[in-house]
Amino acid sequence: MAFFRINTPSFYKKTIMCPQHITTKERLAIPRQEMPSQNPDVRNKNFKEVNLGYTPELAQQEALRCIQCKDPSCIKGCPVNIKIDQFIKLIADGNFLGAAKKIKEDNVLPAICGRVCPQEDQCEKACILTKKHKSVAIGNLERFAADFERETGNVELPAVKASTGKKIAVIGSGPAGLSCANDLIQLGHSVTVFEALHELGGVLVYGIPEFRLPKEIVKLEIDGLKQLGVKFITNTVAGRSITVDELLKEEDFDAVFIGVGAGLPWFLGIPGENLLGVYSANEFLTRVNLMKSYQFPDNDTPVFNCKGKNVAVFGGGNTAMDAVRTAKRLGADHAYIVYRRSEAEMPARIEEVHHAQEEGIEFLMLMNPLEFLGNEQQWLTGAKCLKMELGEPDDSGRRRPVPIKDSEFILPIDMAVISIGNGSNPLIKQTTPDIEVSKRDTIVVDINTMATSKEDVYAGGDIVTGGATVILAMGAGRTAAKAIHEKLMGIDPHE
Repeated sequence: MAFFRINTPSFYKKTIMCPQHITTKERLAIPRQEMPSQNPDVRNKNFKEVNLGYTPELAQQEALRCIQCKDPSCIKGCPVNIKIDQFIKLIADGNFLGAAKKIKEDNVLPAICGRVCPQEDQCEKACILTKKHKSVAIGNLERFAADFERETGNVELPAVKASTGKKIAVIGSGPAGLSCANDLIQLGHSVTVFEALHELGGVLVYGIPEFRLPKEIVKLEIDGLKQLGVKFITNTVAGRSITVDELLKEEDFDAVFIGVGAGLPWFLGIPGENLLGVYSANEFLTRVNLMKSYQFPDNDTPVFNCKGKNVAVFGGGNTAMDAVRTAKRLGADHAYIVYRRSEAEMPARIEEVHHAQEEGIEFLMLMNPLEFLGNEQQWLTGAKCLKMELGEPDDSGRRRPVPIKDSEFILPIDMAVISIGNGSNPLIKQTTPDIEVSKRDTIVVDINTMATSKEDVYAGGDIVTGGATVILAMGAGRTAAKAIHEKLMGIDPHE
């Protein structure tokens, strides 16, 4: 094994032959290895990926921080239960391809999850090191292993079992649908994925900007599924182009999995939201990410010209960060986040907030919009806002924003993006009334199987949970795939 150097404080620096020779005390002395990134003043003018990834040396150094717990709590914090301790040990040993294969036993999209999953609230939050130290950078290591496999041309397709003769329709090509399709095709079933848009990938392509998730990575993952035999049909809107009943009765599918996401944007419900220059985050990001409107007129779907303008994004989640950082890259002089609570209550990932601040995003905290104002041509000119202060915690556990009397002011803006969440896709409910839905219009399922109230129909992802994470959606897709397989093949799950 080659020698490599550990980046530890001077009194622990040494060159070692084998990771096994490092004591726990020495492992704990290794600082968390930060991932290199583009200079903020450069990246806020381009759409290239912000984080540049670990080098092999950085990855090994970070992997050596893992103390290899006997009962790794990080695995319990992962929605798909990746064997985290095992893949990290493989990286520490220098077996990067083995690490990638180990991850793929449980997660078919590691290059994507390593980039966009909120590890700090899942696996890394459960890391035992957090009691006295920074957690192991599990997400960064996952990304490294997947990137190494891809960039060295060593991606191997998994084996596919003999055909079962069963057909499954998957509605939606987002993370839930892709993970479900992957598991089912490997089990020998015929799988057809129906996608409403002209590009595959769901929220991975229309909702997440290129600078956080390069679309080439999504395309390569989908190409792998095509090579396994998954069929993809685009420009097909479930509930309009074809219904669930038609898939089951006329197209002879044995089961249907619904993974259409939560694509119905919520608005603020204040006067002036119909003014020109007011977007939902869904529309704004879809135009930029999927239709590449920043290349207009080469691509013929325009977006509001942000150059030299003031753009405000209303909201505090990851989508809001994506939108405001996109506006900055499109040339906005001032790109604001307007949020009615304080920064401490923002649901966005800490890394995304940090990157936004580095890039010159201006955070206007404890402010609530009351009305959008426009000119005679119906173009947005400003937002009337009210200053807030924090009161007692509400049902979410966050302190409730309380208006400050007589604190109204006008924020001059040329463009507004509303990013306060999304509701469930309504088309399935409208055309399949025998599928039970909740008060929030999400599909009701048995969480152990993801089965709906309709026979042979399953659902997962944001259409069930509301807006959530990529990895949670993937976990739901895998749960559904297992249940579909067991039912179609007459397998008793309890045996």
